[in-house]
Amino acid sequence: MSNVAQYDVVSIRNDFPILEREIFGKPLVYLDNAASTQHPVQVINAVKDLYENNYSNVHRGVHTLSQESTNLYDGARVAVRGFINAACVHEVIFTRGATESINLVAQSYARPRLQKGDEILITHMEHHSNIVPWQMVCEQTGAELKVVPISDKGELEMDRFAELLTEKTKLVSVVHVSNALGTVNPVKQIIDAAHAVGVPVLVDGAQAVPHIPVDVKALDADFYVFSGHKIYGPTGVGVLYGKERLLSEMPPYQGGGDMILSVSFEKTTYNQLPYKFEAGTPNIAGVVGLGAAIHYVQKIGLPAIAAHEHGLLEYATHKLEEIDGLRIIGKAGQKAGLISFVLDAVHPHDIGTMLDGEGVAVRAGHHCAQPVMERYGVPATARASFAMYNTFHEIDMLAEAIQKTIQMFE
Repeated sequence: MSNVAQYDVVSIRNDFPILEREIFGKPLVYLDNAASTQHPVQVINAVKDLYENNYSNVHRGVHTLSQESTNLYDGARVAVRGFINAACVHEVIFTRGATESINLVAQSYARPRLQKGDEILITHMEHHSNIVPWQMVCEQTGAELKVVPISDKGELEMDRFAELLTEKTKLVSVVHVSNALGTVNPVKQIIDAAHAVGVPVLVDGAQAVPHIPVDVKALDADFYVFSGHKIYGPTGVGVLYGKERLLSEMPPYQGGGDMILSVSFEKTTYNQLPYKFEAGTPNIAGVVGLGAAIHYVQKIGLPAIAAHEHGLLEYATHKLEEIDGLRIIGKAGQKAGLISFVLDAVHPHDIGTMLDGEGVAVRAGHHCAQPVMERYGVPATARASFAMYNTFHEIDMLAEAIQKTIQMFE
């Protein structure tokens, strides 16, 4: 805990109004951050202020409100560019979330390039949103999906990755941080190996960007995706980063307003990047809220956040390992602030319900990662996931609630 001695978690918690709630008369302990983080007043106020003072449609009006909304919207793109260190703002595409970002790449980049006999390489620890779009594009093109296995500890078997990466591989898509295991994958090593044989790489960073610094230029990622609601921003907004060269070569994913320069019944001329991929009226408030969330995270600093969360992870791992009958699923050497666990005598859904009665919010289920559950022979897990505002005292409350749950089922 010494690494985070200067971390002012009390001040941070004061920025999150929902943390003052009580659940069944007990203080809320919110440990479902891998599903969605809560929102600081800075984000809430940014969205509120937009609707109260600046709202209009963007990129389409010469009047004052439209100009103000456009400036706020475009300012958020600038914030994202700096946050992930993209080379330029038009490499930042706003989408509805990481899921839509992956589908966009699957249909606009991969589908036109794939044919029977080609392969897409993913891993066994992927979220469903990084499995299903590739299954769909394989069905459409005759390509085949290959899967890198994972060890008992929850780490990628990199020797098998090297074997599966062949001349047939046309794209690698890999999660940066597993939402079900917490594993931090060696994405730089994966990208370098893929690039050595001319294969592009998409990285699903939904669980990474709230917890660790991400530099897409240093990684040399071809595509990188994440969602706003995992990083203290609104739902319904996300980001696709893509290298300018690749995005320029890709056809539009959807047609409609704002992705055009001119339209006639004979021909449509598409807009330039990034607007080519942003058809229709965007989620203006969501984008503005995302921009505010990024500014908030940057003010605190991801290195400080990462150190605090690592301290929580180590403390929680120690506390939970002391509980008889509890088994942690996923013990990778490099983990983010997340613990999935099962109890010998209690179904994960019952764990979630019992913990909720103690004011402790965890996730119970397959976490949109059913292949991971199958790999470890469990129907589901309970998952406690940590954020910048969680405390060591809350870990104690989690452990106490688990002990009470065990006693109830004895």
